[in-house]
Amino acid sequence: MLGFAALAITACQSAPETPQTLEPALEPGAIPAQTASDPAAVPSGSAIMDQSVAVTPPDKAVPTKYAVFSGLWAGRLDGMYDAKLAVQTISSNGKVTVTYAWGTLGDNHPGEAAGVGRIVGTTLKLERLPNGADVSFVMRPDRTLAGTVRLAGQTYTGAFLKQ
Repeated sequence: MLGFAALAITACQSAPETPQTLEPALEPGAIPAQTASDPAAVPSGSAIMDQSVAVTPPDKAVPTKYAVFSGLWAGRLDGMYDAKLAVQTISSNGKVTVTYAWGTLGDNHPGEAAGVGRIVGTTLKLERLPNGADVSFVMRPDRTLAGTVRLAGQTYTGAFLKQ
């Protein structure tokens, strides 16, 4: 009995095992700083969406093929121009209300616009925005959006991920 107690006390005194992490922790300074001398490292403008923008979950009557568009999305057009999309409401016939925010894009400064649109098949097409942009999004099989913005004779494309 005394031997068992000594063994139990010894076991309690050993250092606890630290859980193994799948990813190493980043040390301060491990992420290189972005400098203005590298234009690709600094975005030309950030898309900022008003924090009061709210998404209303789709009603049960909204078909799943439309409901998957609901939510907040973020992406980069042409790999460098920030953009955000909030699909705020979706009706059972595919009509949507949205807020779209963009960073610096061509001659356009960062901005935000409320809009409406419609989902047909796998494509969400917005009515023309006040800045003249024509914007559409295609739902991909992996549940990301392929965004296209046409503005001032230029076409910008990029992938958008649900936030």
